[in-house]
Amino acid sequence: MLSVTTDFAKDKGDPSPYLKLIGEAGFSHIHWCHQWNTDFLYSKWEIEQIDSWLKEYGIKLLDLHGSAGNEKNWASSQEYQRLSGVELAKNRIEMTAYLGADVVIMHVPSDPESIPIRKTLDELESIAREHNVRIAIENGNFEAISKLLSEYDPAYLGLCYDCGHGNITGANGLDNLEKLKHRLISVHLHDNDGTGDHHTILFIGTVDWKRLAGIIAKSSYKKPVSMEVTMGRSGIPDEVEFLNKAFETGTTFAKMIDEHRI
Repeated sequence: MLSVTTDFAKDKGDPSPYLKLIGEAGFSHIHWCHQWNTDFLYSKWEIEQIDSWLKEYGIKLLDLHGSAGNEKNWASSQEYQRLSGVELAKNRIEMTAYLGADVVIMHVPSDPESIPIRKTLDELESIAREHNVRIAIENGNFEAISKLLSEYDPAYLGLCYDCGHGNITGANGLDNLEKLKHRLISVHLHDNDGTGDHHTILFIGTVDWKRLAGIIAKSSYKKPVSMEVTMGRSGIPDEVEFLNKAFETGTTFAKMIDEHRI
């Protein structure tokens, strides 16, 4: 089983053509990444239509990239903005549950002592538990993330490891992942050359895929390989060709993980 991000070509607008292509390429799951950094609220009619498309194209939701918001900012020191961000996060939690998945990925501020984000996480815990959805904090400042994970139940809060972020020069991503692999509940797999967050196809950059496979194999993550790859820097202008290449490299990496589990 393999998963790929819905925004491999575009992250706004009608997603149905891309969902259809993902299904035809053989992927079993998607990482929902449309509107991942906007204040967009999904209506019940939009969520129901997405559910219909997933059934039509034979794919399932693996996890969903929630939005920390711009105006509706879940970590804002302005209370009205923070409460609006809570509403936005609840929208994504409910959407995730309706579509049959159990993880929403979110970004947090780099400040490990941020009070607003703790207040928000406290307020969201009951609705997340009610819907059997966990929040996965995506790696940025590992100090901040480690503090949060130590303060909240693993049944509510976990780690999403984005290997592109972790591979940027100075990030020491794999060393940090090794320490927190027992809290890993989501992965964003893509490559880069260490200079920026390029979201390229696996095995064309400098990510240490062999070491990463070994860490994932020994981690708490047991779900499909999930790739957050985009066409922008791929050098592959054709959507079908791009998805086929992503599927090929994802299959290779899944086998690498399996070999470490033997």
